[in-house]
Amino acid sequence: MLKGTKLYSIFTGTCPVCQNESMYTSSNLYNPSKTQEMHERCSHCDTKYKIEPSFFYGSMYVSYGVGIAIAMAAFVICYFLLNLSRWNIFLVITFISIVSLPIVIRISRNIWINIFMDYDKEKAKKNL
Repeated sequence: MLKGTKLYSIFTGTCPVCQNESMYTSSNLYNPSKTQEMHERCSHCDTKYKIEPSFFYGSMYVSYGVGIAIAMAAFVICYFLLNLSRWNIFLVITFISIVSLPIVIRISRNIWINIFMDYDKEKAKKNL
């Protein structure tokens, strides 16, 4: 239903141009050596993911915002819904920040590349 939108590519980690293949070599987020490992190009539409050297350094700025959003959501839930103490809220936010780190890394990379690339119906249909 969402295929063809940037949200689909961001949440699934698929090629931003054709959305037919994962950009990442491993689907396991919690393997530290494979979290950031990406294919060089999409095998379906031949889109080059790393547009220029150090392209994904820009995703660090995005990851800051995504990390803060997750921490704020954890704070709101802990403080307003669970009525936890400040110390317990700190521990929960720290734990969630550590556990969600691989997710934040990938989501921020997906957002960053989708800023610069758009979905192309013609390339998506090619070779299906």
